Amino acid sequence: MKAKDIAQLTTDEMRAKEQDYKKELFNLRFQLATGQLENTARLRTVRKNIARIKTALRQTESNK
Repeated sequence: MKAKDIAQLTTDEMRAKEQDYKKELFNLRFQLATGQLENTARLRTVRKNIARIKTALRQTESNK
């Protein structure tokens, strides 16, 4: 997800997306630990998406 797309979301939608990505990250880590993960690059992508959402949330809070 790109920063431009994230900026268009509402605060509630951003928080929901963040929770979704955190759940996905948990599942990916579990798959990695059990040796079932095929696409290890997805871990990095999900972590970056979480960081982008947190940055956007922080920016909206500081603008208020």
